[in-house]
Amino acid sequence: MILVTGATGNVGRELVRELLRAGRPVRALVRGKEGSVPAGVEIAVGDLDRPESLGAALRGVRGVFLLGGRADMPGLLEEIRRAGVEHVVLLTSRSVVGGNPTNAIVAMWTASEAAVRSSGMPWTILRPSGYMSNALRWLAQLRAGDLIRAPFADVPIALIDPQDIAAVAAVVIGSDQHHGSSCELSGPEALVPAEQVRVLGTALGRDLRFEGQTEAEAREELSKIFPPSLVEAQLRFFAKGEFDDSRIAATVSEITGRPAGTFAQWARRHANRFAEGREGSS
Repeated sequence: MILVTGATGNVGRELVRELLRAGRPVRALVRGKEGSVPAGVEIAVGDLDRPESLGAALRGVRGVFLLGGRADMPGLLEEIRRAGVEHVVLLTSRSVVGGNPTNAIVAMWTASEAAVRSSGMPWTILRPSGYMSNALRWLAQLRAGDLIRAPFADVPIALIDPQDIAAVAAVVIGSDQHHGSSCELSGPEALVPAEQVRVLGTALGRDLRFEGQTEAEAREELSKIFPPSLVEAQLRFFAKGEFDDSRIAATVSEITGRPAGTFAQWARRHANRFAEGREGSS
């Protein structure tokens, strides 16, 4: 049995589907009964920030796909270890590669990785680039018109399709071939926001326009979504140049045997979500 945490998020929901297609037994961890998962998937209710709530969810589980960045990663991993889990696949971020440890985002992911390494269990770490699904943050603007305003206009990111992260996770989880590996993942091309908007416009059949935000506007916009420490961390990443997320990594194709998807492919596949105005969880 594989336990997928964050099972209704962008990566988790794709991993649940991947495991189902492969005929592997999968249990989805959700915070409440409202979680929507495909038929044939066991549902377990629990909270990663309350490790003591996971006893039933972990019963009979051999592998766990685990979201990093939780409040008590050592305690969470101890609960997983006590349940007899044989392999943990941890999702973090490639910002830890050469990242400044004083940056709050880097520190969060670094602490998560340190906890899994010292857990006493076999582990694999997945370090993806920025997600293509972050474009869903533009839904409100798309409902209002054809102008998208976003921060960091000059910053290219080798965006990755969450489906590709899930495909890698499905291959490595439960396989000792990747024990002790930290896998850097990215999409096949680095795009600045204006290029993403152009591609999205093509997928939606709309003549979209893009305007970059000033740093002050970016700070104000990000503050609506993130706490101050994470706002500052992102500004340091992309306005101050602490993090280059444009590198192209071939790991997706090396592990899965198929090329990583493009942003155009992602946009076409999710065009209905933009049309319906539904935001996705990350």
